[in-house]
Amino acid sequence: MLTDDPGARFAPGARLYPEGAAEPLTVAEAWAAAPGWIIRFHEIPTRNAAAAYLSVYLEADAGLVPVLPRGSYYWHELMGCPVVDPDGEALGTVRDVYRSGGAEMLVVEGGPRGPFDLPVARPFVRILAPRRGEIVADPEALDLPRPDQIRPPRPPRAPRPRKGEVSPPRAVAADPDLPPAVDADVATSPESDSGIAPG
Repeated sequence: MLTDDPGARFAPGARLYPEGAAEPLTVAEAWAAAPGWIIRFHEIPTRNAAAAYLSVYLEADAGLVPVLPRGSYYWHELMGCPVVDPDGEALGTVRDVYRSGGAEMLVVEGGPRGPFDLPVARPFVRILAPRRGEIVADPEALDLPRPDQIRPPRPPRAPRPRKGEVSPPRAVAADPDLPPAVDADVATSPESDSGIAPG
């Protein structure tokens, strides 16, 4: 869980949802322990039971969070928001958010210029209005390639054989200056100049 107010979010009695779960977990007690928090839930009585929740995000009911002042947004409000350039051309969609060096970064994917990270700061962001579905970014400030400069992805290579395995035969392009190959089942005749028996 990512929160700016862990003391309130993890207060005894608070209810948190493991990602994708319909039933909540109730906080029994919690305390800060660098680099995060240790939380005990009423519904998880042992350490062995807690193993099932390893690396699982906890979610809170968004309806319970306080309203932010104008110009401030929760991370979940940014998720799925389209990103365009100043001319209205699509750059992608926000797929994730993370914090780096005290600034929020938006992970933008699915656009014609490829995936990129968008710092939520000027001059990179011209308009940030996710509640009305609008994020305008400056591709020049981000140094994004133009669509015609992006190479298509290379096709995947066949795996190399492991040690001791026989590699499959490789096809070799024929040299146009060489005569065509002769089938092995065609009989040859010493009288034939070409080396192929007449039919």
